[in-house]
Amino acid sequence: MRKIKFFIEQSWLLVISSFFFGLLIATANSAWSPRIEQNKKDKLAGLMKGLIVNASHFELVIQGADITGEKGRAVKIDIYSAIAEDGTTAGFAFIAAGTGFADKIEVVIAVDPKCEKFYGYKVLSSNETPGFGDKIKNDFFSDQFKDAPAGKIELLKVGSPAEIDEKIVAISGATVTSTAMINIFNIYVDQIKEKLQQKGLIGDGK
Repeated sequence: MRKIKFFIEQSWLLVISSFFFGLLIATANSAWSPRIEQNKKDKLAGLMKGLIVNASHFELVIQGADITGEKGRAVKIDIYSAIAEDGTTAGFAFIAAGTGFADKIEVVIAVDPKCEKFYGYKVLSSNETPGFGDKIKNDFFSDQFKDAPAGKIELLKVGSPAEIDEKIVAISGATVTSTAMINIFNIYVDQIKEKLQQKGLIGDGK
């Protein structure tokens, strides 16, 4: 009987403690959520501005576009228009994701107003191996995408990274990560272009 009473007392203590800490976490999460969300928006805006430098601001022109992502999974993508000081479209930007060597890779990709060439990309989040896969943030790799044709691109193990075309030279020792980046671009770019065409946003200069 004493053991049962002790068990009930301890169980109630555990339940009350769990409820209290759960409530505390929920309250903290609710209080910090707006700030976390704003930080994400600020980071995205900063990355987009780094890619389309002549943009005065960005407008969400397509919200939740249906895209077929990696392994045929359905994903929804927001597409932003970069607006220049004179009101013309300076380009478009969107977030794309794929599976790298260690974890998911998220990048912000930007294209010119006609979606004919890439302005490049910025890494939004990545946990790739330091000294290898994380070199996707380095100029050696990322600069190869600047002004490259906005279409299907190809990965090369060796080549000239200074030559701007549809061929991208892989990061030495990080073939999986390099391939993941190529896949991200190839999966998303044509579908994004199609969405922009459907909305009449490509090449109108508005």
